[in-house]
Formats: sequence, C-alpha cells, structure tokens
Amino acid sequence: MKIGELAARTGLAPSAIRYYEQSGLLPEPQRGPNGYRVYPETAVERLHLIRTSQQLGFSLDTLRGAFARCETLSPDDLLGGVDGRLDEIVESMATLRAQRTELRRLRTLLLEARRAGSCAGLMKDTRAPASSPVPARKPRVPTAPLRARTARNGLAPR
Repeated sequence: MKIGELAARTGLAPSAIRYYEQSGLLPEPQRGPNGYRVYPETAVERLHLIRTSQQLGFSLDTLRGAFARCETLSPDDLLGGVDGRLDEIVESMATLRAQRTELRRLRTLLLEARRAGSCAGLMKDTRAPASSPVPARKPRVPTAPLRARTARNGLAPR
C-alpha cells in the first residue's frame, strides 16, 4: 500500500509516517518501480502500536529500544516497562494532587484579600506552609540539544 492509503488507514499524516520511518520506529518499506514507498500490512499494526504507546506516555526512544530488541524481549521485560510507566503515573498524580491543594489554598487567600479590599500582607501568606510542601517536579533532561531535536522533527529554522 502507498503512503496515502497507510495515512488514511491510521489517521496519521504522511509526514508523520515518514518521520517514524526515518527515526527507526517503522521499518523502511520496499520501493515500487516508480520509486514510491510500498508498505506491508504490518505497518498499519506497527503505527497503531506507536500511537497507542505514545498516548500512554511512552517515549519514542523507549519504543525504539523495544522494537530493536523485540526478538529478545521477554514478557517480564514488557511487564517491567508497563510497571515502570504505572509508577511514573502514580508519582505524577501525587504531584498534581499536592499542586491542586496548594492552588486551592492560594485561591482562598486571594478571595479573602479581595473581600478585605486589600492585598497588603498577601505575599507573605502565599508561601506554602511547612506542613504541606508541594513536591518538587523532576527536571526534564532533554536527550538531545533543542536545535538537533527540532531539526530531526523538521522544525529547524530556515
């Protein structure tokens, strides 16, 4: 099947399909006599798996590694990856709950200050109480410099 049909069947743009191919997530297809890419039926399944995995929070690097080792991955390896992602979600939920609590406290302070008609002293009251600290977010460490990532994604300045 040509890239247009594959795009229609998966709901992805042809440029996204080419990106997945260039980045090693989708095997390079054969070429027809006219030079057009000819994708096998398995490409539909692979693209659905990529899309679903991304929606579940798996990075493209993680997927690339899994696909590269697909012949040697055991069910335990796959379960370990899923369990790791579940742990990340639990941690994110705890952080979001703490942020929601702190935002509600801040909102109450702001409403009280508005009712009082003054913001005097509000700044000293907006600090989080020592008893309920908001967990610090882990900083994201990019895997490649921004310029390289944007160039790889076709977003480099021209």
